[in-house]
Amino acid sequence: MATENIATTKWKIDPAHSEIQFKVKHLMITNVTGYFEKFDLEVETEGDNFTKAKSIVFTANVDTINTNNQQRDTHLKSADFFDAANHAQLRFVGKQFEPSGEDYLLHGDLTIRGITKPITVKVEAAGTVVDPYGQTKAGFTVEGKIRRKEFGLTWDAVTEAGSVVVSDEIRIHCEIQLVKQA
Repeated sequence: MATENIATTKWKIDPAHSEIQFKVKHLMITNVTGYFEKFDLEVETEGDNFTKAKSIVFTANVDTINTNNQQRDTHLKSADFFDAANHAQLRFVGKQFEPSGEDYLLHGDLTIRGITKPITVKVEAAGTVVDPYGQTKAGFTVEGKIRRKEFGLTWDAVTEAGSVVVSDEIRIHCEIQLVKQA
């Protein structure tokens, strides 16, 4: 019986058409949205089949965090939160990409501040197309939640009335466009 050799396909993120966002409750009444301005994602698949992903590695440069408030961003980069001086990147390494109804679940290890924990995020695949320049692109929406304190982001404050200033739960939202590499 002949064994079929399926070529490895490499994909890289298109940063001009991708966004990495997070949302956190402030004073438990509103959400603050932040994002990372510099990030990278490389994926290797068997052929064009993402469920046969051999490698999924995402990194974000912590020093590029942006919440549209410079004072808050400086605080987030400090040792109270991400400690960018000692932990320049956060990293996610995907382990398994599996079908789940019409969507997918991506299981992997997230590392923030040198602490690695397994997480699972929901992935909606938007499809694959060839753009006007002949590049093959694949689109995904990623949604998930983590608890910041599990990753050493333990700063807390409470208002005079007893309200928590920053929630423990962080919601993740990513719009990902990958470009198939030649």
